Amino acid sequence: MKEIRILVLDDEKVFRDEIKEFLENDGFTVLLSDRPSAAFEMLTQQEVDIMILDIKLPEMDGFEVLRRVKEEYPDIEVIMITGHGDMEAVIQAMRLGAVEFFPKPFRLLDMRAAIQRTKRYITISNQLKEINQTYSLISKELIESVGNEILGTSPAISHVVNLMGRVAKTENTSVLITGESGAGKELVARGIHYLSNRKDSYFYAVNCSAIPESLFESEFFGHKKGSYTGANEDKAGWFEVANGGTLFLDEIVEMLPAMQSKLLRVLEERKVRRIGSSVDIPVDVRIIAATNQNVFTQLETGKLRSDLYYRLNTFEIHIPPLRERREDIPVLLDYYVKFFARKLGKRISEIDPSVQRVMMGYNFPGNIRELRNMVERAIILCDGSKLSLKNFPGLTSQTGEAGTQLPGIGDDVFDLDLIEKFVIMKALERTGYKKTEAAQLLNITRQSLDRRLEKYSINI
Repeated sequence: MKEIRILVLDDEKVFRDEIKEFLENDGFTVLLSDRPSAAFEMLTQQEVDIMILDIKLPEMDGFEVLRRVKEEYPDIEVIMITGHGDMEAVIQAMRLGAVEFFPKPFRLLDMRAAIQRTKRYITISNQLKEINQTYSLISKELIESVGNEILGTSPAISHVVNLMGRVAKTENTSVLITGESGAGKELVARGIHYLSNRKDSYFYAVNCSAIPESLFESEFFGHKKGSYTGANEDKAGWFEVANGGTLFLDEIVEMLPAMQSKLLRVLEERKVRRIGSSVDIPVDVRIIAATNQNVFTQLETGKLRSDLYYRLNTFEIHIPPLRERREDIPVLLDYYVKFFARKLGKRISEIDPSVQRVMMGYNFPGNIRELRNMVERAIILCDGSKLSLKNFPGLTSQTGEAGTQLPGIGDDVFDLDLIEKFVIMKALERTGYKKTEAAQLLNITRQSLDRRLEKYSINI
């Protein structure tokens, strides 16, 4: 979490200095003011998270300050203090939005505890804002442009969207999303969540490769205060946070086998137990997992437990890489040019045809993420109203002007597997993903096609 900044507004200098020293020793940034006018001037210049506010002040009383703070800076949490601890003042402060109330004199240790409580509240509030922002973004994308602007118009991606809609109608079906990095696995996962009845609850994304084994149980299942060194407070795990919603486990094969075993137990029992607790907590969470690796290879090497794989792989969605659905490139290019032009305040009215032509020949190893970043950089570099190849230096240096090269063909080497996979995908797209017709088009047997689909992890 970012550094917490505290503003102390009190007309007693001794008190201000004392509480400043105490809180700074705890690592907080502390600002001081003895008058409301000076405090409001500070608020126009600096970000503040918590205000410690006395009721008795010059210029205006603390209640009026509190009312104005909540009107103009609603995200600031206010702790009220007063020399008169009457219940009427407490009630009025709480009605106006104060989170804590202390009569003077009070113990600094109690103030520290109040600030820690408020800090946790701010953390949760910020997480909710993040979730709401993501929810709004996904709502717009899926309502206005699912299968169109964001995801593309190719038969391959239309097939993905169709699968998203089907599995979203189920409540507890686990989903495994496969695809290369940058192909849009998290967007598909968020889409499934939004299209389901769980949309009003949390979607919580976890990068499994970033979790050290020592923190696995604490992060996933939570812990009780004092259960181990450093457990200074009760903590809910990710299963509790996402209860009623969706837990997205990205790069699931990066999770150590011992951790996979513990995860499997929770998935089967649908309950968790915090470290240091003897109480089981029921959880109702849909699990969506994802990987950019070949799951069969990971199963063979033992990196992915087969029992966990079969538990997660109730329903599988494979996202084809962008080079296998090149007809989506013009749609994505147009969308992101408009998106970043609005975001960056640029007036881009035209895209030189050579940009699309060269992009159509580029393999995009980073998939949609790479295209998005490429367009954002180009918009920043563009000084006029027309995007041209000169605004895409990375693209032109890697592709030249040819733009017609098949994937897998380089200057000195032919990648036959990549070429074969590309041809198979084109046959599937042309036949509407009808395997018998695709096999006929490729002049191979249906069984031979099935073997190749398994070899290249193409899921139909």
